[in-house]
Amino acid sequence: MVTCRDWFRRFKNNDFQLEDKERSGAPKKFQDKELEQLLDEDPSQTLPELGKILQVDESTVSKRLKGLGMIQKQEHWVPYKLKPRDVERRFGTCELLLQRQKRKGFLPDIAPSDFHLFRSMAHGLADRRFHSYEEAQKWIDSWIASKDMSFFRRGIHVLPERWVKVVSSDGQYFK
Repeated sequence: MVTCRDWFRRFKNNDFQLEDKERSGAPKKFQDKELEQLLDEDPSQTLPELGKILQVDESTVSKRLKGLGMIQKQEHWVPYKLKPRDVERRFGTCELLLQRQKRKGFLPDIAPSDFHLFRSMAHGLADRRFHSYEEAQKWIDSWIASKDMSFFRRGIHVLPERWVKVVSSDGQYFK
């Protein structure tokens, strides 16, 4: 951090450069391109997995991801702000789904799992810990069986509204 004293010393020595000089410290152990390539190959990799591959600490990977503007959404690393190509792809997909929905009336082969099913399920899972795959499977089966048809119907019926929201937000994230 540059203080007034540092600026005074610089100016006194006829150094009128306003940019900070390069700092000492440990050099980067990997290039951002390496991290970006790993995420392109599999955006669901965890911090420990990425750290192991890049042979650095998780905190180093976390800082670089933050520096690259990446955040984790639904267990996938995505840009905090979508790239233009991602916005276009998202926008185009939603427009196609809207057109298809208008033609067919509804989409029986699409489950609104991301925003309806899993969000609701997450509330029930908040503080649960499972000791086996079978225990988790049993809980999921029981949770699904506890929901009536109107729960699933409601999730399907709000899909077109969600697509319209994506289209009207130009494909950007929204809450």
